[in-house]
Amino acid sequence: MQRIVTNLWFDGRIEEALALYTSLLPDSRVLEIIHYGASGHGPPNDIMFANFELAGQVFTLVNGNSFFKPNAAVSLCINCDEQAEIDRLWDILTTEGGAESVAGWLTDRFGVSWQVTSTRLQEMLASDDGAAVARVSAAFANMNKLDIAALERAFRGE
Repeated sequence: MQRIVTNLWFDGRIEEALALYTSLLPDSRVLEIIHYGASGHGPPNDIMFANFELAGQVFTLVNGNSFFKPNAAVSLCINCDEQAEIDRLWDILTTEGGAESVAGWLTDRFGVSWQVTSTRLQEMLASDDGAAVARVSAAFANMNKLDIAALERAFRGE
């Protein structure tokens, strides 16, 4: 059992979120669904909690109420090796009410913040070449979805 589990607060739409999130990456699946009982804080038989794995990491969706809202203070970051994976995840997460932000950040249709980023970007930002790092930083700060080829060109000074 994973000792620390991220809980995401929802106000309904748990089934929809589970379907979306477990479709994103391999090694993702629904683990457990717990329903409200007759004496719970929600309608009987509605989902109270749902535990799922996303790429082998456990998360819990809490079907609370509208008291708490997701915000960008916490985001889920997916490190991608290839542009095709960035493109696929970006398209899935920004559809049906999701919203693009800057520098690889987005908000999905449920209000959960994500970073769809590149492992190559992280390598470039860790470079000892300060001028190259500055160019890459300026380039990705002006992007919504990351473009690895454009970041590579900025890194090389082209």
